[in-house]
Amino acid sequence: IHACRRCPRLVAWREQVAAEKRAAFRDQTYWGRPVSGFGDPAARVLLLGLAPAAHGANRTGRMFTGDRSGDFLYAALHATGYANQPTSVDRDDGLRLTDCFITAAVRCAPPANKPLPSERDNCADWLERELALLPNARVIVCLGQFAWNIVAPRPRPPFGHGAEARNGRYAVLGCFHPSQQNTFTGRLTVPMLEAVLRRARELAS
Repeated sequence: IHACRRCPRLVAWREQVAAEKRAAFRDQTYWGRPVSGFGDPAARVLLLGLAPAAHGANRTGRMFTGDRSGDFLYAALHATGYANQPTSVDRDDGLRLTDCFITAAVRCAPPANKPLPSERDNCADWLERELALLPNARVIVCLGQFAWNIVAPRPRPPFGHGAEARNGRYAVLGCFHPSQQNTFTGRLTVPMLEAVLRRARELAS
């Protein structure tokens, strides 16, 4: 997956961001490639995001690592027993996940955080192949409507925080995305996110 170049627009953007950098990270070497999922290979719970953040996972090479969304998410994962520490700053910071695997529907940082439908479709088989490597996965927590639309059954039930559906062997659980737009406005609070993560564990049992 790290060598994928299927989407010219995404390849150009991820590499441009990695070359120009944000001033705060100018001394760092950006990952600038597609980002694979990571976590516990025996996980029963999978968290599915939208795509790497331009200066988050596109910089660090690990999903939800090095940005505000990740700060919010990993604190909740730690509080609910899925992560051994509440922070995630780089790939070598000692973070370990238990019973949890984190990935995204699109593996390259998209301009304006908005992948095109063709880019979403180009990435679909990476998720299928990752799921095939997670035989114990039983619950997919969709972080946002984009992820929900990827894995929810057809006809697609409405997305909402705490929404539940069933798609084959997977329970599908909706969760507002831990974006700054949602967390700063209070649309997603710490108790709301932790409640979804605890519900995922119940559904996986």
